[in-house]
Amino acid sequence: MLEGLQLFDDRDERCAAPNMAVDEALLADCAVPVLRFYRWKRPSISFGYFGRYAEVAAQSDRRDIVRRWTGGGIVPHGADFTYSLIIPRSDSFFQRSSIEIYAAVHDAICRALQENGMEAFLANGAAPKVSESCFANPVRADVISRGQKIAGAAHRRTRAGLLHQGSIQRNTLPDRFREDFARILCPQFEPMTLSLKLSDRAAQIAEKKYGTNEWLTRW
Repeated sequence: MLEGLQLFDDRDERCAAPNMAVDEALLADCAVPVLRFYRWKRPSISFGYFGRYAEVAAQSDRRDIVRRWTGGGIVPHGADFTYSLIIPRSDSFFQRSSIEIYAAVHDAICRALQENGMEAFLANGAAPKVSESCFANPVRADVISRGQKIAGAAHRRTRAGLLHQGSIQRNTLPDRFREDFARILCPQFEPMTLSLKLSDRAAQIAEKKYGTNEWLTRW
């Protein structure tokens, strides 16, 4: 699927704003696709770029709240498996449509889940929207297991590339799932770590953007 891939298994537990900032820093810098798995320091909620803050705050239940750069609905974090896929503009995979990328990534998730003994398949179409909660509203190519949506994602395209942020609402996936997912995306994936330069850049983005009240409450 991908000609090259770097796997960043981010073992540092981060607060909500820094987690979003690391993804943005990677998007601005990466030369090959990066698959990042990440963890949450505290229970959190992320919501899409155009979401209404007041609606999210009303159901946050004292969780940390962060507005994503990508679209989509409200996603609870802390008991989920969170990942991002960053695709630079120079990569041929970037030329595919958003729905093609969405379906390809979710197909890889399905296959990795199946290899680890879980039932999973892709949704054929969208169900009627019933709430702002991402996982209450299956859309085409979402991952379904036992009649429920368990994986969804959202995109952001920029001049630098595409950011795909996704969540699998399972926190008991076996350790081998990470490498299975990466291998299905690209058999020749390589591990990576966050450089000091990127770490500093992410800290700046978190402070000036995702951690500000202006960004959080803009809509």
